[in-house]
Amino acid sequence: MTGKVPDLGPDKVSLGVTPTLWWNDDFPLIDIGIPFEQCVSEMALAGFQGCSIGHKYPADPAVLKQALDLRGLKVSEPWVSTYFTIGEKSRTEENFKRQLEFLKEVGGRDIVVAEFGLSSHLQPIPVFDHRPEFTDKQWDLLIGGLDDIGKLAADSEMRLCYHHHMGTGVQTAGDIDRLMAGTNPDHVHLLFDTGHLRFAGDDPLKTAEKHKQRIKHVHLKNVRQPVVEKVESGRLSFQEGILQGVFTVPGDPEGAIDFQPILSTLGEAGYEGWLVVEAEQNPATAHPLTYAKTARRYLAEVLGW
Repeated sequence: MTGKVPDLGPDKVSLGVTPTLWWNDDFPLIDIGIPFEQCVSEMALAGFQGCSIGHKYPADPAVLKQALDLRGLKVSEPWVSTYFTIGEKSRTEENFKRQLEFLKEVGGRDIVVAEFGLSSHLQPIPVFDHRPEFTDKQWDLLIGGLDDIGKLAADSEMRLCYHHHMGTGVQTAGDIDRLMAGTNPDHVHLLFDTGHLRFAGDDPLKTAEKHKQRIKHVHLKNVRQPVVEKVESGRLSFQEGILQGVFTVPGDPEGAIDFQPILSTLGEAGYEGWLVVEAEQNPATAHPLTYAKTARRYLAEVLGW
């Protein structure tokens, strides 16, 4: 291997991509009609080994597994929204258990969650102005709930990975610090998303250095800094930010994040798991396969494979 980050070889990490390059799962109207089969075929064509699950994927795990196997792809993660802070623990746990069973059938280890109780990111309101600030009681509900479902995952030999997210109560580096300090490190792991953290105004490298032992899943997402500033100063919603092009992929020269030191930090810490390219873009203006290949080419240069 001749890459710049030799500690993240194919024996330690797998490279995935999310379908949000081809359509948007939060805002289904951001869509130009690309079907599931084209999406996963282009993922494989771009050189990725796996993918997260999107809303156009087959609901039958056997059908999905067959389609992915045909293309040499594996499932990097399913998603579960949690609602502990608004008192919906039982419903959250029921949905989490269903997703655990689904993951067992399609094959996979990591299950991604984010607390969407009180979230503002799906609403047509300024994302910076209206993100929730949890009370101490709400933090206790969240931490206790995550520990409980994290144990369910661990008992099934799987890993719960928490995704910090714009417009939610776990958005900033300080929020991540509190969540990591409060939760059981054996049961609650960190999904580290470079783009969401930079969008929130924090330095992804510092968080990677601080929590490198808790990071078990990574989303490699880039941001266009002028658009970040426009979203904040113009009081734009999360959806408006996406449509303005706030996110892009690693390797895009318009992106603001330097991924090499972040990946080096993870590699030196012994990271093993998924590196998943993600860019919530409008496929009408950002050609999905072009951006997927740009990201894969960049990772080949940095990782050496």
